[in-house]
Amino acid sequence: MDIKNDNTNAAGLPRTDLALEVRETFEEDNVEIQGVVLKEDYDRKKDIRVTTVIIKDKKGADAMGKPIGTYITIEAPKLGEEDESFHEPITKEIAKYIKELAGDMENREILVAGLGNREVTPDALGPQVVDNLFITRHLIKEFGHGFLEKQNTGNVSAISPGVMAQTGMETSEVLRGIIRETMPKLVIVIDALAARSIYRLNKTVQITDTGISPGSGVGNNRKALNKESLGVDVIALGVPTVVDAATIVSDTMEQFMSKQGFGDKEIHQFMSELNEETIGNMFVTPKNIDESIKRISYTLSEALNKCFA
Repeated sequence: MDIKNDNTNAAGLPRTDLALEVRETFEEDNVEIQGVVLKEDYDRKKDIRVTTVIIKDKKGADAMGKPIGTYITIEAPKLGEEDESFHEPITKEIAKYIKELAGDMENREILVAGLGNREVTPDALGPQVVDNLFITRHLIKEFGHGFLEKQNTGNVSAISPGVMAQTGMETSEVLRGIIRETMPKLVIVIDALAARSIYRLNKTVQITDTGISPGSGVGNNRKALNKESLGVDVIALGVPTVVDAATIVSDTMEQFMSKQGFGDKEIHQFMSELNEETIGNMFVTPKNIDESIKRISYTLSEALNKCFA
């Protein structure tokens, strides 16, 4: 996503990696988007809401500013909280939808890539998920293919490729080299995302079959990781951990000025001038991000381990 200093991307849509949030901007205007299908499901007992956005064709892709494919968003208010009773239900829910997009995973060689910078907590989700995975590919060389069948587990390898500032290489370059040598049939990439709403930070999981563009949510675009660039099926799994400061300020000021009786034209002019300030280059994360990333990464890794078993 190409971020500009007006809280929108190149297509004029809000700063966010979540397809659901892009779709919501159209709903507010009561606009039906041709080529886009929206499905919602809410489990009141589990307090888990699942929204599926399906972009069916080029018209839908152009309107949404996202590739054709399926985007499943799982909203779970307790995801980042220390609640053991909620861990198992949300883990099963995430695993269920990963399998729905990935199809049969039991007999496929799978590579998991944990994207992000391990040294920057809001960006450390991917590497921490990889740390908790049950890796099995090396066991084949030691015990043979029959071992995995007896243990009822899949052929799983994993890598945390770091970021370009650390390696001097695009993530896509690193992964293409690994794929060429290990020949997986499916790549699962995990990354921290950016959200439009502060209420979705550390409480939302997006799963998509379209791949991902690392760093896009914060305007640090890298080459896309998808089937076209990597040559194999790609499933992307992400959790929003940051929101841009300008969005928070803009939302707060718009609400305040509206209550004070300012007209839409006055509000728009004020916000246009405000967004030219340097705050547009700042991103915000919750103060308990350390604990949240640790818990969420464990939940995601457990969901993935369930998929591989």
